[in-house]
Amino acid sequence: MSIRVMLVDDQVLLRTGFRMVLAAQPDMEVVAEAGDGVEALEVLRGTDVDVVLMDVRMPKLDGVETTRRICSQAGAPKVLILTTFDLDEYAFSGLKAGASGFMLKDVPPAELLAAIRSVHSGDAVVAPSTTRRLLDRFSPMLPSTGRESRAADSGIDRLTDREREVMLLVAQGLSNGEIAARLVLSEATVKTHVGRILTKLDLRDRVQVVVLAYETGLVRAGGGAL
Repeated sequence: MSIRVMLVDDQVLLRTGFRMVLAAQPDMEVVAEAGDGVEALEVLRGTDVDVVLMDVRMPKLDGVETTRRICSQAGAPKVLILTTFDLDEYAFSGLKAGASGFMLKDVPPAELLAAIRSVHSGDAVVAPSTTRRLLDRFSPMLPSTGRESRAADSGIDRLTDREREVMLLVAQGLSNGEIAARLVLSEATVKTHVGRILTKLDLRDRVQVVVLAYETGLVRAGGGAL
Protein backbone atom coordinates (compact mmCIF):
# COMPACT_ATOMS: atom_id res chain seq x y z
CA MET A 1 0.00 0.00 0.00
CA SER A 2 1.38 3.37 -1.03
CA ILE A 3 2.20 6.14 1.43
CA ARG A 4 -0.32 8.90 0.78
CA VAL A 5 1.44 12.27 0.85
CA MET A 6 0.06 15.79 0.89
CA LEU A 7 2.17 18.78 -0.19
CA VAL A 8 1.48 22.10 1.54
CA ASP A 9 3.51 25.02 0.20
CA ASP A 10 2.66 28.36 -1.35
CA GLN A 11 5.34 27.93 -4.02
CA VAL A 12 3.84 26.01 -6.94
CA LEU A 13 7.24 25.30 -8.48
CA LEU A 14 8.47 23.71 -5.27
CA ARG A 15 5.39 21.51 -5.01
CA THR A 16 5.92 20.45 -8.60
CA GLY A 17 9.48 19.39 -7.87
CA PHE A 18 8.48 17.39 -4.80
CA ARG A 19 5.61 15.78 -6.71
CA MET A 20 7.95 14.60 -9.47
CA VAL A 21 10.34 13.06 -6.94
CA LEU A 22 7.58 11.27 -5.06
CA ALA A 23 5.78 10.10 -8.20
CA ALA A 24 8.86 8.10 -9.21
CA GLN A 25 8.59 5.99 -6.03
CA PRO A 26 6.60 2.75 -6.15
CA ASP A 27 5.54 3.09 -2.52
CA MET A 28 4.39 6.74 -2.55
CA GLU A 29 1.72 8.87 -4.14
CA VAL A 30 0.81 12.53 -3.84
CA VAL A 31 -2.91 12.51 -3.08
CA ALA A 32 -3.41 16.21 -2.30
CA GLU A 33 -1.83 19.66 -2.47
CA ALA A 34 -2.53 23.04 -0.90
CA GLY A 35 -1.04 26.52 -1.16
CA ASP A 36 -1.78 27.65 2.41
CA GLY A 37 -2.92 26.33 5.75
CA VAL A 38 -6.59 27.16 5.34
CA GLU A 39 -6.76 25.25 2.08
CA ALA A 40 -4.82 22.36 3.61
CA LEU A 41 -7.31 21.94 6.46
CA GLU A 42 -10.21 22.01 4.02
CA VAL A 43 -8.63 19.41 1.74
CA LEU A 44 -7.79 17.12 4.66
CA ARG A 45 -11.43 16.94 5.67
CA GLY A 46 -12.16 14.86 2.58
CA THR A 47 -8.85 13.19 1.82
CA ASP A 48 -7.05 10.31 3.50
CA VAL A 49 -3.42 11.34 4.02
CA ASP A 50 -0.56 9.55 5.80
CA VAL A 51 2.17 12.20 5.73
CA VAL A 52 1.97 15.97 5.23
CA LEU A 53 5.00 17.88 3.96
CA MET A 54 4.37 21.26 5.56
CA ASP A 55 5.90 24.61 4.67
CA VAL A 56 5.98 27.08 7.56
CA ARG A 57 5.81 30.52 5.99
CA MET A 58 2.53 30.73 4.11
CA PRO A 59 -0.28 33.28 3.70
CA LYS A 60 -3.65 33.06 5.49
CA LEU A 61 -2.56 30.40 7.99
CA ASP A 62 1.07 29.50 8.60
CA GLY A 63 2.44 25.99 8.82
CA VAL A 64 2.87 26.02 12.60
CA GLU A 65 -0.78 26.73 13.37
CA THR A 66 -1.87 24.39 10.60
CA THR A 67 0.30 21.65 12.11
CA ARG A 68 -1.17 22.30 15.56
CA ARG A 69 -4.71 21.95 14.24
CA ILE A 70 -3.90 18.81 12.28
CA CYS A 71 -2.08 17.07 15.13
CA SER A 72 -4.85 17.83 17.62
CA GLN A 73 -7.19 15.50 15.74
CA ALA A 74 -7.46 11.80 16.47
CA GLY A 75 -5.90 9.65 13.77
CA ALA A 76 -4.16 12.67 12.26
CA PRO A 77 -1.52 12.23 9.56
CA LYS A 78 2.12 12.72 10.49
CA VAL A 79 3.55 16.14 9.71
CA LEU A 80 7.06 16.81 8.43
CA ILE A 81 8.03 20.49 8.64
CA LEU A 82 9.98 21.95 5.72
CA THR A 83 12.08 25.01 6.51
CA THR A 84 14.44 27.18 4.50
CA PHE A 85 16.96 27.80 7.27
CA ASP A 86 18.44 25.38 9.78
CA LEU A 87 17.48 26.26 13.36
CA ASP A 88 14.57 28.34 12.12
CA GLU A 89 12.34 29.35 15.03
CA TYR A 90 9.41 28.09 12.94
CA ALA A 91 10.85 24.59 13.08
CA PHE A 92 11.04 24.88 16.87
CA SER A 93 7.39 25.94 17.02
CA GLY A 94 6.44 23.20 14.58
CA LEU A 95 7.94 20.54 16.83
CA LYS A 96 6.03 21.93 19.79
CA ALA A 97 2.87 21.89 17.68
CA GLY A 98 3.18 18.15 17.12
CA ALA A 99 5.29 17.71 13.99
CA SER A 100 7.31 14.51 13.82
CA GLY A 101 10.41 16.37 12.65
CA PHE A 102 11.79 18.96 10.29
CA MET A 103 13.98 19.07 7.22
CA LEU A 104 15.53 21.75 5.06
CA LYS A 105 13.85 22.42 1.73
CA ASP A 106 17.09 21.81 -0.17
CA VAL A 107 17.48 18.32 1.31
CA PRO A 108 18.73 15.71 -1.20
CA PRO A 109 15.83 13.70 -2.68
CA ALA A 110 17.06 10.43 -1.16
CA GLU A 111 16.99 11.96 2.34
CA LEU A 112 13.51 13.39 1.81
CA LEU A 113 12.19 10.01 0.71
CA ALA A 114 13.82 8.28 3.66
CA ALA A 115 12.30 10.87 6.00
CA ILE A 116 8.81 10.33 4.62
CA ARG A 117 9.15 6.57 5.08
CA SER A 118 10.47 7.01 8.62
CA VAL A 119 7.66 9.35 9.62
CA HIS A 120 5.10 7.00 8.12
CA SER A 121 6.49 4.10 10.14
CA GLY A 122 6.16 6.12 13.36
CA ASP A 123 9.72 7.31 13.84
CA ALA A 124 10.96 10.87 14.22
CA VAL A 125 13.13 12.10 11.38
CA VAL A 126 15.17 14.63 13.31
CA ALA A 127 18.26 13.26 15.00
CA PRO A 128 17.91 13.80 18.76
CA SER A 129 21.15 15.79 18.81
CA THR A 130 19.81 18.11 16.11
CA THR A 131 16.57 18.59 18.01
CA ARG A 132 18.51 19.33 21.18
CA ARG A 133 20.63 21.91 19.32
CA LEU A 134 17.45 23.53 18.03
CA LEU A 135 15.93 23.64 21.51
CA ASP A 136 19.13 24.89 23.11
CA ARG A 137 18.91 27.93 20.88
CA PHE A 138 15.25 28.67 21.41
CA SER A 139 14.68 27.40 24.96
CA PRO A 140 14.70 31.02 26.27
CA MET A 141 11.34 31.32 24.48
CA LEU A 142 9.91 28.86 27.02
CA PRO A 143 8.43 30.38 30.18
CA SER A 144 10.53 29.74 33.26
CA THR A 145 7.62 29.79 35.71
CA GLY A 146 5.12 27.03 36.37
CA ARG A 147 7.41 24.25 35.21
CA GLU A 148 6.74 22.12 38.28
CA SER A 149 3.00 22.12 37.64
CA ARG A 150 3.53 21.39 33.94
CA ALA A 151 5.74 18.44 34.85
CA ALA A 152 3.02 17.06 37.11
CA ASP A 153 0.29 17.68 34.53
CA SER A 154 2.35 15.95 31.83
CA GLY A 155 2.31 12.66 33.73
CA ILE A 156 6.07 12.46 34.23
CA ASP A 157 5.44 11.42 37.82
CA ARG A 158 3.91 8.20 36.48
CA LEU A 159 7.24 7.11 35.03
CA THR A 160 9.38 4.57 36.84
CA ASP A 161 12.86 5.63 37.93
CA ARG A 162 14.37 3.74 34.99
CA GLU A 163 11.94 5.28 32.50
CA ARG A 164 12.69 8.75 33.82
CA GLU A 165 16.41 8.00 33.47
CA VAL A 166 15.91 6.90 29.88
CA MET A 167 13.79 9.97 29.14
CA LEU A 168 16.54 12.29 30.36
CA LEU A 169 19.09 10.57 28.14
CA VAL A 170 16.77 10.77 25.13
CA ALA A 171 16.35 14.49 25.83
CA GLN A 172 20.13 14.91 25.99
CA GLY A 173 20.45 13.62 22.43
CA LEU A 174 21.51 10.01 22.96
CA SER A 175 20.41 7.30 20.55
CA ASN A 176 18.96 4.00 21.77
CA GLY A 177 22.34 2.35 21.28
CA GLU A 178 24.14 5.03 23.27
CA ILE A 179 21.56 4.83 26.04
CA ALA A 180 21.96 1.04 26.14
CA ALA A 181 25.72 1.40 26.55
CA ARG A 182 25.35 4.09 29.22
CA LEU A 183 22.87 2.09 31.31
CA VAL A 184 24.33 -1.35 30.53
CA LEU A 185 21.06 -2.54 28.95
CA SER A 186 20.21 -4.20 25.67
CA GLU A 187 19.09 -1.93 22.87
CA ALA A 188 15.80 -3.85 22.73
CA THR A 189 15.19 -3.05 26.40
CA VAL A 190 15.85 0.63 25.80
CA LYS A 191 13.42 0.60 22.88
CA THR A 192 10.80 -0.94 25.17
CA HIS A 193 11.36 1.78 27.78
CA VAL A 194 11.05 4.50 25.13
CA GLY A 195 7.79 2.95 23.93
CA ARG A 196 6.38 2.92 27.46
CA ILE A 197 7.43 6.55 27.97
CA LEU A 198 5.58 7.57 24.80
CA THR A 199 2.48 5.68 25.90
CA LYS A 200 2.42 6.99 29.47
CA LEU A 201 3.01 10.60 28.41
CA ASP A 202 0.75 10.37 25.35
CA LEU A 203 3.52 11.54 23.01
CA ARG A 204 3.85 10.82 19.31
CA ASP A 205 7.61 10.23 19.09
CA ARG A 206 10.98 10.92 20.71
CA VAL A 207 11.08 14.45 19.30
CA GLN A 208 8.11 15.24 21.53
CA VAL A 209 9.96 13.65 24.46
CA VAL A 210 12.77 16.16 23.97
CA VAL A 211 10.38 19.10 23.71
CA LEU A 212 8.53 18.05 26.87
CA ALA A 213 11.78 17.66 28.79
CA TYR A 214 12.70 21.25 27.96
CA GLU A 215 9.22 22.64 28.65
CA THR A 216 9.06 21.04 32.08
CA GLY A 217 12.64 21.99 32.98
CA LEU A 218 13.91 18.41 33.22
CA VAL A 219 16.67 19.41 30.81
CA ARG A 220 18.21 22.86 30.60
CA ALA A 221 19.78 24.62 27.61
CA GLY A 222 23.07 22.96 26.81
CA GLY A 223 21.62 19.49 27.21
CA GLY A 224 22.29 18.98 30.92
CA ALA A 225 19.79 17.39 33.26
CA LEU A 226 18.49 19.37 36.19
